Amino acid sequence: MQVTGITANLPVADIATARQFYTDYLGLSLEGFNLGWVAHYRSPHSEAAVQLVTHDATAPHDSIISVRVGTDVDEAYAEAKRRGYEIVHPLTDESWGVRRFFVRAPDGNVINMVSHSND
Repeated sequence: MQVTGITANLPVADIATARQFYTDYLGLSLEGFNLGWVAHYRSPHSEAAVQLVTHDATAPHDSIISVRVGTDVDEAYAEAKRRGYEIVHPLTDESWGVRRFFVRAPDGNVINMVSHSND
């Protein structure tokens, strides 16, 4: 498995309300996507990015980070199971074009392991 990117998932009560701080003040003005419950913002000048999350649409837990693994999400899933890590959301093809699963790290953090359809 090769990690190709990691993005923080910040819990917010309301994306529209939180958006102004992250886009105007921090300068993360490029909106990658906004599904209503999760939105991705990044800087036009660097690789800095953040996702604002009100609640996950299909998983029983919210994740603290999203880890992009390119096309290796099936391999990452098999390795997590082999190591005995708790899978808190099964490997799923989501309607918004990602294949992902959630794994609980030994420290208790829930991690979104994800492959985008354009990876």
